[in-house]
Amino acid sequence: PDAAQWYGRRWLAAADALVWPLGWIWLVHRAAVPTGVVGQVVTGVAALCALSRLHGALFENHRYWFTTWKWGRLVLGMWVLGLAMKLAGPS
Repeated sequence: PDAAQWYGRRWLAAADALVWPLGWIWLVHRAAVPTGVVGQVVTGVAALCALSRLHGALFENHRYWFTTWKWGRLVLGMWVLGLAMKLAGPS
């Protein structure tokens, strides 16, 4: 289904589309070990993904779903589960 449209969605989607691939590129370049050709391939694939995602965010915005929302829900759910386990466990 198409995503709901609201003011500013296109630019927020563009930021979401670029932040995730650029984060992967940043992680590869900040690695403590030499990444060699694998790092170069990851950088190239991430750059292509960034361009593809940016196109979708800007020109097919009604079909773009936010990655931050998708992964944020998962991380928040895991955090809540961990907190519940910590509170329910022995002291």
